[in-house]
Amino acid sequence: MAKKASSSSSRKQSAPLETSESIEAQVQAFLAKGGEIEQVPKGVSGQTNTSGPKHITLGKKPRS
Repeated sequence: MAKKASSSSSRKQSAPLETSESIEAQVQAFLAKGGEIEQVPKGVSGQTNTSGPKHITLGKKPRS
């Protein structure tokens, strides 16, 4: 009977898409082109609520 290769030994680990060095290089390139980094205080959300509250009514609509 032939030995079955285990999945961990037959697969290569994929390289990370981003490394700290590549991110640092991207940041430096962004700053060199005149980009600015805005530091946002903790607890502040970048989302803006422009649509107002959304209420859902479950069940039948009241009859007039």
